[in-house]
Amino acid sequence: MNLQIQELATGPAPTASLIVLHGLGADGSDFVPFCRELDFSGVPGLGADGGLRFVLPSAPVMPVSLNGGHEMPAWYDILPVPHSDAPSAPRREDEASLRRAQGWIDSLVQREIDRGIPSERIVLMGFSQGCAMTLMAGLRNPHRLAGLIALSGYLPLLDTTAAERHPANQHTPIFMAHGDADDVVVPARGAAARDHLRGLGYAVDWHTYPMAHSLCMEEVADINGWLVGRFTSPPANARSPSSDPTKRRPHRRSGPRAQTRLDHAPRQ
Repeated sequence: MNLQIQELATGPAPTASLIVLHGLGADGSDFVPFCRELDFSGVPGLGADGGLRFVLPSAPVMPVSLNGGHEMPAWYDILPVPHSDAPSAPRREDEASLRRAQGWIDSLVQREIDRGIPSERIVLMGFSQGCAMTLMAGLRNPHRLAGLIALSGYLPLLDTTAAERHPANQHTPIFMAHGDADDVVVPARGAAARDHLRGLGYAVDWHTYPMAHSLCMEEVADINGWLVGRFTSPPANARSPSSDPTKRRPHRRSGPRAQTRLDHAPRQ
């Protein structure tokens, strides 16, 4: 599958990559405003002396069972939710389409490596369906990644994670966030993923925000600061508390506490 990919960069010779996976019914261009909001000024290697490459793939158009079989951009099929199920109840999953999408994400990571970006300088990020694929593919990827950012989503094939995860990413930091008023992917599903991952020993940095199934400016600023830390952190055994770059905060742009919806999904 040759995915359509849009790219942006903060400098002429990128030394790191952020792969961003959109939600159901959206496409890669929906994250262009998010990328332009991030501020890496003064971060060595991410400005005029290098750059951060934003990789914004678009999922293929496919029938989605949850939407009555209507075609839309989707990373995988979502099966209908029985009306009798509680919002936080376990879901039936289309394993075949999930596995297929995992292969696409693995190819995106390999593409960056082939272009000279060390895997330890690649962050995988996703919203909603993209969040699900970030966690599923990222934890199974054989290359050590710089980090995973999982927004407003859940962990698919949860019961297979322990057996299938790759040791290369056992210590990869994970930023997870969810809106406390999300009625598409209810917060309990995100929290269940968080708890499962922590139970497997992963370092999960968990955030909640007063919003629905969307992004807000406070969340964007927190992601910005977390990314600065990931792309400036030396090896753990070389770091001292007084010089810990994860304590740095980016410049917060002024503006309203806006919320942006980034997919077109019914309750999942």
